Amino acid sequence: MSMQHSYTSPEPARAEVDALAGPTVVEFGAPWCGHCQAAQAPLAAALTRHPDVRHIKIEDGKGRKLGRSFAVKLWPTLVFLNAGKEEARLVRPVDAATIEQALARLKHAAGLS
Repeated sequence: MSMQHSYTSPEPARAEVDALAGPTVVEFGAPWCGHCQAAQAPLAAALTRHPDVRHIKIEDGKGRKLGRSFAVKLWPTLVFLNAGKEEARLVRPVDAATIEQALARLKHAAGLS
């Protein structure tokens, strides 16, 4: 698996996300968001070293139920899930090292360390 560059449309239902097996990073944001754009390079760098982690990019905004179900308030928000259970969360990450730490925690929870 690799980094997803385009936003998933339509967004999946919360039950679908909760049912995903294995480690997954759900990225909430918007294509016009400057913070989201700035996070793409460090996120790509971190995910490149973890090809066994699924990445799902979700466009968030008014009327978007999935983001509300995860209590997303700022973009980008990265939610690190293992088998549907939240293991870590980063809001507006700016460097690959911080993302790497969360990925390591996620992989440890998934038994992939």
